[in-house]
Amino acid sequence: MKTVHDSCTRIVISAVLGLCAMVLLTPSPLHGQLLTFSKQELADYTAQSNFERFPDGRPKIPEDLMERARELSSEEVWAVLEEKGFHNQYADGFQILHPETPLVGRAFTVQFMPERPDVHKIASAKAKERGIGPLTNQTAIDMLQPGDVLIVDLFGKKVNGTIVGDNLFYYVMKTTHSGGLVVDGSIRDLNGISQIDMPAYFKAVDPTPIGNVMLTGINVPVRIGGVTVMPGDLVVGDREGVYFVPPQLVKEVLDRADEIRIHDEWTKKKFDEMKYKSREIYSTPADPKLQEEYREYLKKRLEEIQKHRSAKIKGE
Repeated sequence: MKTVHDSCTRIVISAVLGLCAMVLLTPSPLHGQLLTFSKQELADYTAQSNFERFPDGRPKIPEDLMERARELSSEEVWAVLEEKGFHNQYADGFQILHPETPLVGRAFTVQFMPERPDVHKIASAKAKERGIGPLTNQTAIDMLQPGDVLIVDLFGKKVNGTIVGDNLFYYVMKTTHSGGLVVDGSIRDLNGISQIDMPAYFKAVDPTPIGNVMLTGINVPVRIGGVTVMPGDLVVGDREGVYFVPPQLVKEVLDRADEIRIHDEWTKKKFDEMKYKSREIYSTPADPKLQEEYREYLKKRLEEIQKHRSAKIKGE
């Protein structure tokens, strides 16, 4: 017997499939591409960002904020994102190349799917009609800008899931000015890649070239682990994993990080005095006098940090 639940399920599935079909068939600036956002669509989906934009519509997080982001840790990013209700912005479980080098940049997203001959044939024909070359990993790589981090959804594929070898990794490094790479998939030529000064996060290493996949999206929302990554997100990676910060929250994350570091600094200074139990100082002192001391310390250090940054900008 058919239940109400079964009927509802079929309605939902039909609606989702209809939406996917509509998106896949909608014309886009790349034409031969199965799916990409127009400049206006990217602006619509990232409307909360007040930053300038690239010609492709992605928010252009300013260089000075990206430079500040190089000091961020995962814990500092987490504090603001959790407060704002962004609970799915962190991905880990990667092998990390150059973990001592912070990964910071603007997300340039790329999506692949398992190859399906009928779909691939039509997409390739449409690309050829419009003078676009074969839809390969290099189609996306050749669109990268300085400051980009290449974010690739290769659905965790290992064999034939190698987005780059050492030659293309070197090209990405030169084009993005050492922006970086995050791939839910694999790379090849690790010996060669490890000599190139750019951070990378990847799931596996395999000697096979990329294959048995089709390029299905450029600068669209992609999934990396449990995260939905939007084009233009601030990508921040450290030894633990990678955070993807919505552009509208970047300034708040950075300002809160200053306060967190100052709090940690003050806490350790008080521990150095060897006069207090840990619970009397951390995480918040109970003594009103200590609370006032911390507030004064925080104000003083924030002023010092701001003066230092202002002087640095003027010196440049």
